[in-house]
Amino acid sequence: MVRVAIDAMGGDFGCEPIINGVLQALEEKSFNAILVGDRQEIEKMIPDRFSNNITYIQANEMFSMASHATDAIKNKETTIYKAIELLKNGECDGVVSAGHSGATMSLATLRIGRLKNVLRPAIATLMPSQNNKKTLMLDVGANVDCKAEHLFQFAVMGEAYAKEILGIQSPKIGLLSNGEEESKGNDVTKEAFLLLKNLDSFIGNVEGGQIFDGSVDVVVCDGFIGNLVLKTSEGVASAMTKIIKTNIKESFISIIGAFLMKKVFKNIKRLVDYDEYGGAPLIGVKNCVIISHGKSSPKAIKNAIFQAIKFSDSKINNTIENELAYFAKQ
Repeated sequence: MVRVAIDAMGGDFGCEPIINGVLQALEEKSFNAILVGDRQEIEKMIPDRFSNNITYIQANEMFSMASHATDAIKNKETTIYKAIELLKNGECDGVVSAGHSGATMSLATLRIGRLKNVLRPAIATLMPSQNNKKTLMLDVGANVDCKAEHLFQFAVMGEAYAKEILGIQSPKIGLLSNGEEESKGNDVTKEAFLLLKNLDSFIGNVEGGQIFDGSVDVVVCDGFIGNLVLKTSEGVASAMTKIIKTNIKESFISIIGAFLMKKVFKNIKRLVDYDEYGGAPLIGVKNCVIISHGKSSPKAIKNAIFQAIKFSDSKINNTIENELAYFAKQ
């Protein structure tokens, strides 16, 4: 049975939404949840029927969101440090944390280590696109400054995720740029383009709009650009929802139309809702680490746990190492 360690105290709203998410996950799937945090506070929230599936690891401190990520390695009493140590020691199969993302990433890289030939791990996320598809984008925040070889490796890791986790047999990979032509982009993306030509799955440069039109399965970029795209997309989705609601209220005909379009709006919300994905995997480290938003709802935590279970049951890390070893010999 898969064992998932959960940073029970790491979210912005305390342990309640995290524990509720764990309980929702246990209602739907059988796995062992290892809750890292203040046992006295956590245990009173756990119904007796789940006691056989839950283990507690006492941790009295939470890594502050105001702290610098590099300080995470110094404090061995925090929930995220202890969760990562469980993974390092083989006492669990995956970690889910809604705490300080930089601390999670730093600890995972330093304590667990990178896969063979991986220069830098990347954070990947799923973006909504047409025809009920999803586009995997990486990196979205782990690496602000990248070299061409980093972007090439992100493509290899993204392709492996698309195949092993998303079930896409022949994923299409695009390099995010300011135009589709090979001549477009900055010096790094131009150099990365030449490297990416070695991948049969590479379709060339893609523009921002193609993230959402279903024409590509994996979009590669550095963490600075990826994070900007991610945050901008979230802002646009939120703004459009409010604009639509405002205009509907101002027109009786619109109200009737909205009633008829209720199912459509529901499907749109599901596609753009972060809770549906729950978290972003840190790809390129030796074990499964899922980074969730600090404001994660119980549903988001539940789905982050499901991601961890699926990741742990896959062969994605073997695929990444084999692919990178192949290209290292070229």
